Amino acid sequence: MQIDLSIFNPSNRPLIGLDISSSSIKMVELSRADRGGMKVERYAIELLPHDAVVDGKIVNIEAITETIEKALRRMGTNAKLVAMALPTAAVITKKIILPAHLREQEMEVQVESEANQYIPFALEEVNLDFQVMGPAPSGPDEVEVLLAASRKEMVDDRVACALGAKLKAWVMDIEAYAAQAAFELVETQLPAGGRDQCIALVDVGANVMNVTMMRNDQTLYNREQAFGGAQLTQDIMRTYGMSGDEAEAAKRSGSLPDNYEKEILGPFLESMAQEVARALQFFFTSTQYTQIDHIVLSGGCATLPNVSEAIFAHTQVNTVIANPFTNMTLASRVKARALLADAPSLMIACGLALRRFDQ
Repeated sequence: MQIDLSIFNPSNRPLIGLDISSSSIKMVELSRADRGGMKVERYAIELLPHDAVVDGKIVNIEAITETIEKALRRMGTNAKLVAMALPTAAVITKKIILPAHLREQEMEVQVESEANQYIPFALEEVNLDFQVMGPAPSGPDEVEVLLAASRKEMVDDRVACALGAKLKAWVMDIEAYAAQAAFELVETQLPAGGRDQCIALVDVGANVMNVTMMRNDQTLYNREQAFGGAQLTQDIMRTYGMSGDEAEAAKRSGSLPDNYEKEILGPFLESMAQEVARALQFFFTSTQYTQIDHIVLSGGCATLPNVSEAIFAHTQVNTVIANPFTNMTLASRVKARALLADAPSLMIACGLALRRFDQ
């Protein structure tokens, strides 16, 4: 009889990275490969009904739960634990300095006291967490602590979606941190592993473009711009008389009329390239930096044909499509070509799935 000892070793417990975006449910399950490294066990992407998520807020729990269940059936997994994430804009984070000698309970009291200064809500209305980052720059007697707080409803609604699909929310992360965890896998693929280079991680989803400037795993700058693939979907709907679902499906399958690339996709890519160039200019004028070495594209819009060429033409910066799965082995059920096409939109789900390997 085989005995499951996974309770003593979290990394033996299957964990699904579950990303609830404004347009789709994305799920990734990773495991340890036989010869070390990681293995993609399974993944799924399912489109959400329009307006199920608005501005990061869950509006239709029932529709999201049904879509999660659909994705679970597609994956064929027995895993019941999920790592989820809150929208970055919905979380207040602050680094604080505390005495190093405090016990955990004492630290909790101090964190709550400090949090009162930074959180514009009553503490009973928020979920509050903290993590010791390491010794403070000021000296060994103090530690740097990262506190994070979000309105309870933002957390509770996501937990409810998981519970409705008979899953348990095991980890609640922040989307930017999950994307950064996956980005570290992409960074190793750059020349010299990206060391001592400025890298722009540009995530373009349905409604928002998020730009994060990184150097040696440190975030230098972050900016959100109101631009996304929903604009392209609306152009397709208007031009070809399609519904939103039909337009999304046609966009993903590449089954649009011959004039699509020239008359609709081309102008959209031009607008996207201009938005990226604009974000770079904001970075240069807001910091002492004057150069970006690489642009790494992620999000649903990074899967569009010729997108990296369009952005390179506008910025003259080496532009690559994010694929955190490049150095992973694939389970037989995972189709390599499909994963390659979907990889840029799976960054957050991948980063969440990596939480399985936390010590």
